[in-house]
Amino acid sequence: MKRPSSRHGRARDVLANKPAPGAATLAAASEAVAAVVSGGRAADEVLLDTAERIDRSAIQAIALGTLRWYLQLLPAVGALLDRPIAGLPPNLAALLVTGAHQVEYSRAPPQTSVHLAVEASRLVGAARASGLVNAVLRRFVAERAELLAVASTPDMATPADESSARSSAHPLWLVRQLRAAWPEHYLAILAANNEHPPMTLRVDLAQLSSDDFMTQWRALGREAAVVAWRPGAITLARPAPISVIPGFDTGRVSVQDAAAQLAAPLLQADAGMRVLDACAAPGGKTLHIAQLTPGLKQLVAVDIDAARLRLVEDNFARANAAAQLVSVERLCLDLTQPTAESSALLQPQSFERVLVDAPCSGTGVIRRHPDIKLLRRPTDIEQFRAKQRALLSAGLKLLRPGGRLVYCTCSILPAENELLVGEVLAADSRAHALPWPDALPMPPGLLIRPVGWQLLPGQDAGGDGFYYACLGVAT
Repeated sequence: MKRPSSRHGRARDVLANKPAPGAATLAAASEAVAAVVSGGRAADEVLLDTAERIDRSAIQAIALGTLRWYLQLLPAVGALLDRPIAGLPPNLAALLVTGAHQVEYSRAPPQTSVHLAVEASRLVGAARASGLVNAVLRRFVAERAELLAVASTPDMATPADESSARSSAHPLWLVRQLRAAWPEHYLAILAANNEHPPMTLRVDLAQLSSDDFMTQWRALGREAAVVAWRPGAITLARPAPISVIPGFDTGRVSVQDAAAQLAAPLLQADAGMRVLDACAAPGGKTLHIAQLTPGLKQLVAVDIDAARLRLVEDNFARANAAAQLVSVERLCLDLTQPTAESSALLQPQSFERVLVDAPCSGTGVIRRHPDIKLLRRPTDIEQFRAKQRALLSAGLKLLRPGGRLVYCTCSILPAENELLVGEVLAADSRAHALPWPDALPMPPGLLIRPVGWQLLPGQDAGGDGFYYACLGVAT
């Protein structure tokens, strides 16, 4: 028998070593999962590394889906090993859990998902464990109903919080805090956190009507629905790349959750006012303020993160392609520690309106950022509270008497919201709470709190979880 030439032999070797279609996508997704779980990195940051890949959407969907159900899938996969899964190399453990997610949630046949995971083991540096990957995931295919039922079925001997944590893939500490804060709503909150988030747009009604946008969108063969309680808000039936959204490139349309669209109208700004956005990056709310209120005297955007602050400029550059907005003054600094250079712009009692969109636990946007389940710790809350208290106090000092400050977070924990604001009000005799504006429709399901208002994720309004409070200061 004639032996093949060396050229043909090399070609055969290349074909033999070429991973199956989809294996590279699965490998990249599992590496992203490992970077979050073992490296402690935010998923958004990790997934930026895949931005130039043609399969970036699939990588993101697999990675975020795995993170969403990680706390349920991990023990299910771990039960199939003869050693603790925590003792495996992080890349291998992440691949097993990611493969299990694909078996359970992918539209592909389970055997295909197993095969791709085995192929992906070579790409993540775990080729020697390909047999283990194959054996464990094949067992998972056969036994997953029983394994996941253990995680999903309440056990009479197990406290209710532990059962809820397992079945909803949430950390136990968070379940306990949510039940304590929202005893009538916490199960619905857990369910909403595991839903796929909607993609909602904000139409600048000064440039484009909602009806005109809907006409253009439907002409592309796509569907959407107008959000009844928020003028200019439109939720897409399916998420879409921003490149296909009519008006996005000129700022007529922006991507912004409906609940987040309340911040600018709650300010009730008027022409001729100085407005401060105290935690501005990436600039979605800053742009909304400018578009909602033509003729502002000055708009100042402050953020501590220089890279993210540049996104504010990018947002305004996009919008100014179609309309000349008030220029935005950008300051990169910690508002609680102003510098001599910033003193000219940040004089006490010099702003008629101040927005403090404070950094927070993000517990109201878990459906968008499921990595929060894995990255957040109960000890983080007090650290956020200290920062929030300092930012809110600093904002009140910059607010003119008779002005309006809006404090908001994407948290649903009272410790960061009504309790925090109540503490600041008690400590500052000049500060007081202001009512909801008469001209602004309240969203359905808005919960009136002792101080401020809370939207829970999903629920009647369909938006993210957001808290708002409006404050003023006396002379």
